[in-house]
Amino acid sequence: MSENLSPQTTYSISELSKEFDITTRSIRFYEDQGLLKPKRRGQTRIYGLKDRVRLKLILRGKRLGFSLAETRRLFELYDADKNSSSQLNTMLDLVEDKKASLQQQMDDIKVVLMELNSAEQQCRSALALQDK
Repeated sequence: MSENLSPQTTYSISELSKEFDITTRSIRFYEDQGLLKPKRRGQTRIYGLKDRVRLKLILRGKRLGFSLAETRRLFELYDADKNSSSQLNTMLDLVEDKKASLQQQMDDIKVVLMELNSAEQQCRSALALQDK
């Protein structure tokens, strides 16, 4: 899709699902959660640029490990005051928490890898003794 987007640009649910490689069901779920607010034309959902940006942020947050509740909280803060230091401080707190969590996961993974390497070496040594 072109990045020459105007605030009047609109999207169908199928266009967004193709662009972001997600199901229309996922988009409807985010709508049900109050994260997206498309306009309606009869039964047809009409998504605007704001919805597209929010969907992009939802998916980015998901990749980074943010919960939908955390994402919703940030959206609510942004909607309340777009230039709020409160939103920025909340985001910094969330980022710090996420970084600490990921660092702990990395440390845990390193320990498990060391244990697996040790177990692998013991198995290989035992097999080598059996082959003699």
